[in-house]
Amino acid sequence: MREQLFFGGPDPGRKLSRFWALLVLAAIIASAGIVTDSTATVIGAMIVAPLMTPILGTVLSITTSDGANLARSLALVAAGAIAVVAVGYLVGLAVSYDIVSSTSSQVEGRISPRLIDLVAALATGAVGAFALVRSDVSDTLPGVAIAISLVPPLAVVGITLEAGATDEAAGALLLFLTNVAAILLSGIVVMALYRVRSAAGRADSRSMRDRASVVLVVAFVAVIAVPLVGSSARIAQVAVSVNRVTTVAEGWAPPAGWTVERVEPHLSEMVVRAAGPTPAPDPEQLRRDLDAAGLGDVDVRLLLRPQETVELTSG
Repeated sequence: MREQLFFGGPDPGRKLSRFWALLVLAAIIASAGIVTDSTATVIGAMIVAPLMTPILGTVLSITTSDGANLARSLALVAAGAIAVVAVGYLVGLAVSYDIVSSTSSQVEGRISPRLIDLVAALATGAVGAFALVRSDVSDTLPGVAIAISLVPPLAVVGITLEAGATDEAAGALLLFLTNVAAILLSGIVVMALYRVRSAAGRADSRSMRDRASVVLVVAFVAVIAVPLVGSSARIAQVAVSVNRVTTVAEGWAPPAGWTVERVEPHLSEMVVRAAGPTPAPDPEQLRRDLDAAGLGDVDVRLLLRPQETVELTSG
């Protein structure tokens, strides 16, 4: 485990060069996938990215009271994260238009983490630590790399910062920190269950410094969970509003021969997209219907797409 996770030993330069080469390449791949809105490309970056290694190295360092490797692993996580953000920023500069949630689904899917994301990350981090302590399940690590998203959120941070979308950058950074916190906590638990500390020759009781490290990790997870709870509540509230507006709109459009294509939240309002033949249904009637349904505080923007049918007879 030390050989896999730590960057010391007889040839640290080789390990570090491999880490930085793979990390920069993964950042470029992830940024390109976000710009082109390609899920397959982003998944490829997840597999290549080596950022989980120093995070698990941090877990092992805490478990075995290895202060030197703890500092080295934390420094690599921080420096690696900054490097990926920088690559994302540079890629954003090379694109002629802003890459934000409205232009890329890859951005949209990474700027609003929820509490369920923390739960999933805890389980994924546990799998990663389990695969580390059990050599017979090490072939699951590629799946762990895909499930625990580390480099893509950081690339989103850089790209959205370049676009001036600081709120979206903050949301993507929160997702990254959520995944890091989950790996640390679940990894410590798994290594404790497998008595890694004893196997490393640390059978003595934990020192105050070791306990403080564990407490800090738990506190880190608790702090991260607070905004996730708020985000989950907001997303649930928006989903309820979307369903209610959709129900009202679907009662308003059909009498005029129109169809509601979709209802979606955008900033502080709901956007209703509808299509049909002219004349269009009365927008004021929709507003009255929404008010009657108790949605008077919901701002709605209508995007109407008139459709015209023309018969072209032969001869």
